[in-house]
Amino acid sequence: MTDRTFRDAFAVPAGPMELAGFEPAGRPVRPSKKRGTKPPVKRLRDLQERLWAESTAEGRRRLLLVLQGMDTSGKGGVAQHVVGAVGPIGVQYTAFKAPTEEEKKHDFLWRIRKRLPPAGVIAVFDRSHYEDAVVPRVHGTVPQEEWESRYDVINDFEAELIAAGTTILKVFLHVGYDMQRKRLLARLDNPDKHWKFNEQDLAERARWSEYQAAYSDVLIRCNTANAPWYVVPSDSKKYRNWVVGELLRETLEDLDPQYPQPPLDVDSLKARLAPPH
Repeated sequence: MTDRTFRDAFAVPAGPMELAGFEPAGRPVRPSKKRGTKPPVKRLRDLQERLWAESTAEGRRRLLLVLQGMDTSGKGGVAQHVVGAVGPIGVQYTAFKAPTEEEKKHDFLWRIRKRLPPAGVIAVFDRSHYEDAVVPRVHGTVPQEEWESRYDVINDFEAELIAAGTTILKVFLHVGYDMQRKRLLARLDNPDKHWKFNEQDLAERARWSEYQAAYSDVLIRCNTANAPWYVVPSDSKKYRNWVVGELLRETLEDLDPQYPQPPLDVDSLKARLAPPH
């Protein structure tokens, strides 16, 4: 790459836009022949360890990776092959499903707040608070005035998190309509993948254009300076994982977490560990 960063290449531009303007099989950045599309796991491990170590000395910074996308776009795949390769210490994964009856009794952010990352942790949201702005709109379960008001509520919520030390990386995994069909058929063709198939996914697929419009509005209305959106082409799993890994790397490198330097008398401690004469 040149001086142009991955965040520059995949950032949602300011102003009006539609998801139709993004190619799900596109290559805004092409990998080098030398490295290919292997995510920068070694570098991510180092940065994640530094972030975790920093928190042991009262550091308060943390990172929230928000993954949104249609079914089969690869939210779980990114969590497994990118963040999952980093290591379990200092990583927290949450897959948000449809709200439970208990969760429906509370404000839509109630369940989200319970899974926010503590200091030193990289948290992954497989679906997120954005579900409560998109799904009610598509299914008409709440009045338009209510789901529209949630854009501003979410922006205020994210600003609150940022002020408290959370860096937010929001990624929309953009899979194409035809690719989704192929991946759903692949699940049906493999008995070991039947557990991943939900007939409700076909009902949601029938609302494809409505979801595209709803996500387009989310990407416009909640694309703020401190918590921007990135759209990652996701028809290729390897390309998707590589790009998200590089976005995560750039974000962590900007944070530049450092190992604590406690006031140890190293020579004295080594002397105490010397073998007996």
